[in-house]
Amino acid sequence: MADCKLNIPVPDPKAFNHEPASKKRKTEDGDVVNNVDGSHVIILPEGSVPINHKVVDVINIIKPQAIELIDHANHIKMWITYMIPKIEDGNNFGVSIQEDTMAEARQIESEAATYLDQISRYFLTRGKIVSKIAKYPHVDDYRRTIQELDEKEFISLRLVVTEMRNHYASLHDLIMKNLDKIKKPRSTNTDNMY
Repeated sequence: MADCKLNIPVPDPKAFNHEPASKKRKTEDGDVVNNVDGSHVIILPEGSVPINHKVVDVINIIKPQAIELIDHANHIKMWITYMIPKIEDGNNFGVSIQEDTMAEARQIESEAATYLDQISRYFLTRGKIVSKIAKYPHVDDYRRTIQELDEKEFISLRLVVTEMRNHYASLHDLIMKNLDKIKKPRSTNTDNMY
């Protein structure tokens, strides 16, 4: 991935007169705060820090698909729930197939929600690192961390797309192989009597 320009300038090094710098700052309330490290950032001279447009473009494609996967899994769970017959003794093999299929749909729904949570965590983590860069503009490791985080998220989003495809395929396969038992979990003996 190409690196993303952060619009946070690196200030010129200043010559110090070998006097210990004061590490006390006053807050807006007038309170004195001790042991403050880093540069005091009031405003970024080049404007806001841009997002990584390549990652955001992929997120804008994946996020609606993940929401749709959650909805589809939920619809399948409800459909199977309405197909479950009343509780009786014996002949529950079809019902166990229904329950297994519902468990698979529930698992898929949970994992798709995790994908959405991952997207939120990416932006939160990136924001924290950008604020560190603004506070410590001379530390190149923080700048490199942004590049690494963006690459990691891009790779992770590729895996999410693959996993969503696999979820659809496995759920479809499970339903199609067991469609008769899902629709009609208990066979009646009158069908086989004559």
